[in-house]
Amino acid sequence: MKKILTIALISLSIIVLFIPNTLSKEYMKWHLPEQAKMRLGKGRIDGNIVFSPDSSLLAVPSSIGLWIYDAETGEELNLLVRDTHGVTSVVFTPDGKTLITGGSDGTLSLWDVETGKARMHFIGHTDGIISVAISRDGRTFASCGGWSDETIRLWDVATGALKTTLTGHTETIYSVALSPDGRTVASGEEFTDSTVRLWDATTGTLTATLTGHSGSVLDLDYSPDGKILASCGGQWIDETIRLWDAHSDEPIATLIGHTDGINSIAFSVDGSTLASGSDDGTVVLWDVATASYRTTLVEHSGIVKSVAFSADGRSLASASWDGTIIIRDTNDLQNRTTITGHTWGRTCLAYSPDGQMLVSGSWDRKLKLWDTANGSIIDTLTGHIDGIDSVAFSPDGSTIASSADWYDSTVRLWDAATGNFKNYLLGHTRGVSVVVFSHDAKKIATGAGDNKVCLWDAETGNHLATFSGHQQTVISLAFRPDGNTLAGGGNGLISVWDIQNRRLIKELRKHSNWVRTLAFSPDGNTLASGSSDQSLILWDVGTWNVKSILTERAEPVLSLAFSPDGRTLAAAGGSDTGILRLWDMVSGAPKFSLKTHTERISSLAFSSDGTSLATASFDGTILLWDYPSIVNPSRHKADVNGDGVVDITDLVIVAQNFGRTGLNAADVNGDRVVDIADLLIVASAIEGAAFAPVPFGRNLKNLPTKTDIQAWLSQAQKLNFSDITSQKGIRFLEQLLLSLTPEKTALLPNYPNPFNPETWIPYQLSEPSDVTIEIYAADGKLIRSLNLGNQPAGHYQHKDTAAYWDGKNEVGELVASGVYFYRLSAGQFSATRRMVIRK
Repeated sequence: MKKILTIALISLSIIVLFIPNTLSKEYMKWHLPEQAKMRLGKGRIDGNIVFSPDSSLLAVPSSIGLWIYDAETGEELNLLVRDTHGVTSVVFTPDGKTLITGGSDGTLSLWDVETGKARMHFIGHTDGIISVAISRDGRTFASCGGWSDETIRLWDVATGALKTTLTGHTETIYSVALSPDGRTVASGEEFTDSTVRLWDATTGTLTATLTGHSGSVLDLDYSPDGKILASCGGQWIDETIRLWDAHSDEPIATLIGHTDGINSIAFSVDGSTLASGSDDGTVVLWDVATASYRTTLVEHSGIVKSVAFSADGRSLASASWDGTIIIRDTNDLQNRTTITGHTWGRTCLAYSPDGQMLVSGSWDRKLKLWDTANGSIIDTLTGHIDGIDSVAFSPDGSTIASSADWYDSTVRLWDAATGNFKNYLLGHTRGVSVVVFSHDAKKIATGAGDNKVCLWDAETGNHLATFSGHQQTVISLAFRPDGNTLAGGGNGLISVWDIQNRRLIKELRKHSNWVRTLAFSPDGNTLASGSSDQSLILWDVGTWNVKSILTERAEPVLSLAFSPDGRTLAAAGGSDTGILRLWDMVSGAPKFSLKTHTERISSLAFSSDGTSLATASFDGTILLWDYPSIVNPSRHKADVNGDGVVDITDLVIVAQNFGRTGLNAADVNGDRVVDIADLLIVASAIEGAAFAPVPFGRNLKNLPTKTDIQAWLSQAQKLNFSDITSQKGIRFLEQLLLSLTPEKTALLPNYPNPFNPETWIPYQLSEPSDVTIEIYAADGKLIRSLNLGNQPAGHYQHKDTAAYWDGKNEVGELVASGVYFYRLSAGQFSATRRMVIRK
């Protein structure tokens, strides 16, 4: 009884310590960027969910941080955030006092459960961490990195010191597990290898390789008694779970029941049951003793990302990309608690004319109507059968239009007041990429994968006209405010049409890649276009000549919006770090840049009164900003060039001014001399990079060299800085040095894989090279050649730097489902990998 009382008191103390964050809807304001008013959505569920050892808490990794929930009620208790990176994996220490998380930036963090504060951050992996696991005695934990990091690392929990590194995998490692006795590490590899490898945890030597899976091994789990190791195959090419004898390494059984790849498996606390979650949206329970099927749970409407049993055996939790986490009672398997609010994938958005509502669409095929005053969901609209690409509010506020991706070629009109479906716009034969209303609310324009632009009567839904001329998908549209002119963007082409006379006015061909976004200024005199070619162009509507090309950073532009007064142009998109850039339309100069989401911004919009700005991101969240406070920001002392962001450019400016005395922006610490101390302050302030490799784009200018960084580190070490800021700056420089030049040239796994219809092909160069990537069909026929030109040495591993393939052949046709091969040629180096298109 005394022991039970003690446990109860400990659980109560943990809950009490989380109480300050439990006010209704207060979680929408936790850890907001400066000037942000509210966050809508909790981010994409990104990793394994896990119960605390006392079963009172549930930890959920997400694209914006680690959420802590009350496991009984589903109430939000805390959000643990380090800088602006997502959390991809989590584990509790056996005593329940510490959380260990792996981040999308390759950082491992230790958190105090009672206070929610970070105790330690440390580095070692060179890419995002996919999985973490801990020994039963709580002394050692293991981690594995993704993409370019093919290592498993064992760490000391108490000190954070690296114990050993396990090498030998040649592909991405998706899963890692420690045997209950701590003697064996199990790891699972990508589908091109599909093996489970067993390692001696003490010596780091490979002891066995288990074969049988045909797809990526996405999860591993040991039974509580350590006698059985379970592994599951991911992707559609492997829908099996395999049970292995943990002592003899021999196969015991193969479990078949899912209809799609399996993402997660978990043993119950008594070892009698195994739960599995799959891409088919189901959770299946298996009898371990007989290796037989028990039952299927089907409440989720999307991919089941993770499953977990509580330590007390009472609860089974499952997390899905449909945005829900369901906690069931293990006795009757009834749903006890449902946690909502997580959102998967890219989001598009639009304000209502009065600014009181916001509509958003996502790859989860749902439309959500939000109350902008309190962040509550007014309604959820369903009906599309593919991810939603575009949403629009009619200027009179009565109608919402939405369009969806490839498998759904419809445009749907909804009553904004009731949420009721009103009408279809039928005519396109492939997914509709973009839908917009004319400013008088009388017309709707749509652009689609059939290369056409259609004009519709907004009231009746009748088709009015079809504009052709594009050879590929039309992905951006904008009406001029007078309603007489329509601009449409495709691959390198902007077409401008006269609506009244139904004729083509002009073709603008300045861009060299996809024109992702278009916007007319409020006075109608300027057209802004943003492209994947990393350019932002302003066009004079009177002459259709280029007025100016706005350049500040080399990154694709996905979304543009003019402020209602026309004085500011907001642009965002290509940066994985979610940078929002504002431009002064009078001078054409950049106003400043703002760090926003943990991933790139997919859509942005101003409210009609200009008081609010909304940004939507691939991280699954929407941020509402106080626009007046954004345009008058306070400047960080480390923002040497005053562009609103502390980054590598500021670091270089300080270094260029070494030795300068007197008043100087590069004199960050104000001691009237620019030296290494100023540089370390800037290095420590670079958001999201203090403990992580820096993703460099191909065209990023003014990068310091390895020699520069080595000299800076040498100066810092000689002066023996001991303060926290300087130490943080030194650690950043060490990681910057590590990130600059790979030791070897390599072709890396494409992402996503399988994919439909597009993918990114990452690689790294140890020396400058002429780079070509060729795509081949399974029969060896050349499908597409991507000539990337001469590239400097470096990492090309992020979506804004990796090679991009849109799934089309040389003549612009989408290729069929199946296995393809991609080959990298870089100087004397060449390598080939396999990828899969699934439709």
